[in-house]
Amino acid sequence: MTQTLILAARPEQMTAAGSWGLPLAHLAYRVGGGPHLFRVNSPAVPRGGLMVMDAHRFDGAGESVPFCHEVLRECAARKFTGVVCRFGGKPQPVLGEICRRLGDLCAGRGLSCYVSEAYGAAAPAARVIIPTALSGGSLHSRLEEAQGRFGRDRVAVWADRAAEDFLLPSPSGAGAPLTAEELSRRKEEQGASVFFSDELCAHYFTYMAGEKAHFVLFDDAGSIRKKLRIARNLGVAEAFLPYETTADLLKELLERP
Repeated sequence: MTQTLILAARPEQMTAAGSWGLPLAHLAYRVGGGPHLFRVNSPAVPRGGLMVMDAHRFDGAGESVPFCHEVLRECAARKFTGVVCRFGGKPQPVLGEICRRLGDLCAGRGLSCYVSEAYGAAAPAARVIIPTALSGGSLHSRLEEAQGRFGRDRVAVWADRAAEDFLLPSPSGAGAPLTAEELSRRKEEQGASVFFSDELCAHYFTYMAGEKAHFVLFDDAGSIRKKLRIARNLGVAEAFLPYETTADLLKELLERP
């Protein structure tokens, strides 16, 4: 099956991201107090593509209906083709109501609507974005489980380029993020032997720092391509690529295998 790749980029990255000829998602909006729709302090957002909203600073208070109308007005003004509610953190009732209403309203207007996994059950008319970065288990099983919960045709993926250093044992399953430079330096300093996990679809190596064991998990173009292929084989038709972390991999990612 064909899989659509969508580049998610900030306003200052749009010119470069647009040169790849892929659909674009604008990382330029947030849910603020009220709630009201806020746009990043930048020149006007280009027309077309998807609106992406986060809710990092939202306090959870207010009504969903006026906010949803603000979103639809901005979509009409910018000729956006849909909305992405990329809400992290602990689920909030108002955000769940926003996801539900926007899913219904977008469906009635021929617009796409995507929500983060925590709000998938609250918004049955929306598609659900599943991150491909894992610290345990199997990506194939993870996506199959999501399709079982939300419906096979409702699942999309967010294929970030992850790099994390986990202190073992890691009860929380969370590691310390590494920049590309930090990852390269750590591999060199440790003389790392790098392996590949077919289950996680990621590269890894281990090292000791004093008496503490570390496990480093990271992506490159090959691991991301495999993640996209697994999703595609399961019928996942859309995948978001964050431009900031994958820009230097796009040529390889877009080449025919």
